[in-house]
Order: sequence, then C-alpha cells, then structure tokens
Amino acid sequence: MDVVDKNNIPFIIAEIGINHNGVVNIARKLIDMAKDCGCDAVKFQKRTVDIVYSEELLDSPRESPWGTTQRAQKEALEFGKEEYDIIDEHCRQRGIDWFASSWDVESQMFIRQYNCKYNKIASPMLTNIPLLNVVAEERKHTFISTGMSTYDDVDKAVDIFREHECPFTLMHCQGTYPAREEDLNLLCIQALRERYKCDVGYSGHEVSPMPSIVAAALGAVAIERHITLDRAMYGSDQAASLEARGLSLLVDNAKSLPKLLGDGIKRVTAEEEANAAKLRYFREYATA
Repeated sequence: MDVVDKNNIPFIIAEIGINHNGVVNIARKLIDMAKDCGCDAVKFQKRTVDIVYSEELLDSPRESPWGTTQRAQKEALEFGKEEYDIIDEHCRQRGIDWFASSWDVESQMFIRQYNCKYNKIASPMLTNIPLLNVVAEERKHTFISTGMSTYDDVDKAVDIFREHECPFTLMHCQGTYPAREEDLNLLCIQALRERYKCDVGYSGHEVSPMPSIVAAALGAVAIERHITLDRAMYGSDQAASLEARGLSLLVDNAKSLPKLLGDGIKRVTAEEEANAAKLRYFREYATA
C-alpha cells in the first residue's frame, strides 16, 4: 500500500517501539496484533546506548526489572541482529512492513541492512542534523515527527529532505507520554500542510483512539500510535499505548472515514428519489 492512498485511506503505523521490553516473543505478538487489527506497518526504535546517552546519565540510578541503573534498563531494551533477523522474517511471514526510528547514525547504518521500505525521524531527533542527512540520502519515504519542535526546527529538517529529494510525510505530534487531549492541537495538521505544501500525518501519544480518528478526518494521510499487549506492563510508553481493542477501533474507524466523508458534492441518490416519491405525498394548494 502506498503511503498516500488514492482513496484517501490513512496509512496506519503500529509503533511497537520499546514496548517489547527486550523480549522478542513479545515483539512477535505485537506484530501479530498489528496485522490482525489491520495496520499497514509496524515500527521499532533503535539506539546505540553509549552514543545517545551520556555516561553520567547511564550511571545514574533507575530501578527496573533488569537492574538499578539507567544503563541496565536501556541496554535491556535494545534488540541486536539476532532479534531483528527474527522480526524481519516474522513480518515477511505475516505480510506487514516494518521499519525503525534510529536515534543515531550508527543505528541507522545497522537498520540499512534490512532494506526497509520506510524511515522515521523521531521528534527528539528532529534537530540532529547529521542523522537527518544520513536518513535523507537514502531517499526512502520518511515519516518526520514534529513534537517538541518550533517551525524553525521543522524548516531546517524539511530543507534537508528536499535538498536530498527524499519523499517525506510530516507527522504532527505532541511530545508528552501520555499527552493530554487539551494539548493535542489537531488543527496543526492543516497548518503544517499549508506551510510546507506537503502531506501531513499524526503521531499520537494520548490514551484514547478518538483523537487519531479526528486527525484522519482532518486529512492526516498517516496515523502512528504506540501499541501494547497490556497497558499495565512495565515501560514508560505503555500508558500512552493502545491495546488490541483500541487499535481495532482506530483502524476500523479511520479507514472508513473516506467513505463517510464522501466528496462534498450535494446530490440526490436514487434511494432518496424513491423515498421522496413515497413521502412527499402532500397536496399543493393554490393561493386565492
């Protein structure tokens, strides 16, 4: 399926991210959930821990199922080649695309070996100019999240992708987890589309599927949402994720919107004409 569908059906991305908690079997179950709910692709996150984070932060305390430091937690959540080989094969078997948001150049070079159809720039990485250039030079369709960013930040990113002639979709995003509905500002979808003359999607972190459905009604060509097997699981992104029921509601409703919205041309259908013949039975009386 193309990112911009000829029938205006939004492209749905299930963001697995790090909600697999370092367990490849959980990743497989999340892939299955996304496919069964009708998503078009799944997305992961890839980091080189010692590049993305400072030594001071990695050595700082953090209680987690894997230890008592930030390093223990972050290293446990990173998949390597063995796990990504399994993910790649499982997605092929299930017939669903996968890709990843790399948080550093080394990670992007790692992901390249899988020849994924798409790339993703995560909101925190929008100002990472070296990474933007490495991704844009691949000229693969890239989803660019704009959370935590000013127009000046987005201007620079768009310029890089246009200089490399790399196709992209800007993703309106509110970069808190979970995001409050009063902060979502969904009309920014239209504002971004008008400012940059490009396709715009929506990457949501709220707890309900409804804002993503509204985003689709506002013309978002792609919808990205975190997914989880259980929102009570350990992890910073779990509470901002959708379980299977919420994901199904989102996909079913978002993909039915083009049919519901129609083309905006006022017309009388054949069924209405038949009803009019039956229901407009009143007599007209001429005035004296």
